[in-house]
Amino acid sequence: MLILGISPDTQAQKDRYQQKVKYEMDVTMDVEKNQYTGTQKLHYTNNSSDTLNRAFYHLYYNAFQPNSMMDVRSRTIADPDRRVMDRIQNLSPEEYGILEVKKLSMNGKPVKFEHEETILEVDLGEPILPGQTVVFDMEFFGQVPLQVRRAGRDNAEGIRYSMSQWYPKMAAYDTRGWHANPYIGREFYGNFGDFDVKITIDKGYTLGGTGYLQNANEIGKGYEDEGVKVPSARGKNLTWHFKAPNVHDFMWAADPKYTHEKVQMENGPMVHLLYVKNEKTEENWGKLMQYTIDAIEYCSENFGKYPYDQYSVIQGGDGGMEYPMATLITGHRNLRSLVGVTVHELIHSWYYGVLGFNESSEPWLDEGFTTWGTSVVMDAVFEKDSNFIHEGSYRSYFRLENAGYEEPLTTHGDHYNLNSAYGPGTYNKGAVFVEQMAYVVGKQNFDKALLKLWNEWQFKHPNGHDVIRVFEQVSGLELDWYYDYFIASTKSIDYGVKSVEAAGNDTKISLERVGMMPMPVDLVVTYQDGSQEMIYLPLVIQRGNKPEEEGMPKRVKTQKWPWTNYNTEVILERPLADIKSVEIDPSKRMADVNRENNKLDVTTNLEKK
Repeated sequence: MLILGISPDTQAQKDRYQQKVKYEMDVTMDVEKNQYTGTQKLHYTNNSSDTLNRAFYHLYYNAFQPNSMMDVRSRTIADPDRRVMDRIQNLSPEEYGILEVKKLSMNGKPVKFEHEETILEVDLGEPILPGQTVVFDMEFFGQVPLQVRRAGRDNAEGIRYSMSQWYPKMAAYDTRGWHANPYIGREFYGNFGDFDVKITIDKGYTLGGTGYLQNANEIGKGYEDEGVKVPSARGKNLTWHFKAPNVHDFMWAADPKYTHEKVQMENGPMVHLLYVKNEKTEENWGKLMQYTIDAIEYCSENFGKYPYDQYSVIQGGDGGMEYPMATLITGHRNLRSLVGVTVHELIHSWYYGVLGFNESSEPWLDEGFTTWGTSVVMDAVFEKDSNFIHEGSYRSYFRLENAGYEEPLTTHGDHYNLNSAYGPGTYNKGAVFVEQMAYVVGKQNFDKALLKLWNEWQFKHPNGHDVIRVFEQVSGLELDWYYDYFIASTKSIDYGVKSVEAAGNDTKISLERVGMMPMPVDLVVTYQDGSQEMIYLPLVIQRGNKPEEEGMPKRVKTQKWPWTNYNTEVILERPLADIKSVEIDPSKRMADVNRENNKLDVTTNLEKK
């Protein structure tokens, strides 16, 4: 049988379909009751080869009701999130979150649906066939919860509305089927599509968020074109009209006290800041604009060009949370904290926003790349660090590994046993995965792979295996073992220098693997005259060698190390008297949980003898 034409990599991309959504929403907010009504028209295209007989919408605000799954989980987990604790249980009826679908039809025909807390289960009267586009029409009602987690009203800094997760959102459907996960407290995954949103609200409010304001010269509030005289609004309300192309969510925030500032970047988006100016914000937010611009420029140059025409940093929420084209952050912070949270949420725009990593089932991908990137960008635009810039992430991972309750990073975000395992794992071990990848494949290959990942996987929801394949394609190495050990298991790395001894006119270096996870080893020999050389010990299973790296000692010997062998010996053709010390990975990029045995000072040992 002759099979022609398509390589495995090309075929994988071809088979990776995306469901397409197009939302048209018109909502009216009652700022006295903190309630809103809305209509939604959803054009849904089934690009899969599957026939769909059911559909599911997320109704996130229903999590903010006593005895919801989020409430129960928050009160029963051993180490509850301090931002939640028992706060949901103590909400009064007017403080509840509510999101109810009143009517729903598909192609003009009513369909049966049932509210199952944060999920709307829909039985389709007629199936959605492969390649078919259908239109859902909906009427819905919402009540904005008192701000507890991410979304809501009247947050701790007095911001009226942080409107994230506020509308009925069609659940994602992909090669794994429906992702109708209830909202327990972690993060999100959605279909890429286009949003056309009209928001009618009291004219005293200023809004910001996802998308491009279509009627800026009618709204004003700092959005109008230069020199335009904005007409006085008639009546009590204004209707804001936003459009957002090729995004997978839509967030907006509103407050009557917002100061709105904007700057058009030369080769980038319009940057908006919306915050309440007072003695706690004025000085540091006044400096934030330039840091945000610098960070966007750095990320666009090194991670891939930001593809949208605007980005907004908005005071709101309960900490920092990313959304397409925007972020909500709390604003009463010192300058480093303010810049740090902005940079972190901004970098999510690359990994959560455009690549579209699944934050629910693979939170380590989004948080890992973003945490890694935060250290890199903060070092570039805010303050140079004379130490290893990822040391904090490595230390956090080491503490987690030592604590004994680490879980594999393949664990779904909602299903970690402890919050204290989720955070250091997804954020910090995730960041270690990224930086350690540079150690495994070499920095030059790593930088090329980052851009290849961006160029080939934008708007396609790559998963962890897709990321591994990109690094394999660039480096020529086999890397499935790296994923299997570091992501899918909790086995740890520990290598040691056992001894350095004379072997005639040569020197014998004995190494051992103490930990269960194998790794390629960079072994640096320092001589008495201060010069250094590298002995490289790649794993047999990586099927190749990384190239020599700039700034590292010259490689004088390469010797493969099978993962089945816990010990190996290296013969160096130099007398023992020439050698000052031998050290495994002085760059600290390998996540060796016990660095005490990584270095042997030969001179000191000889003097003791």
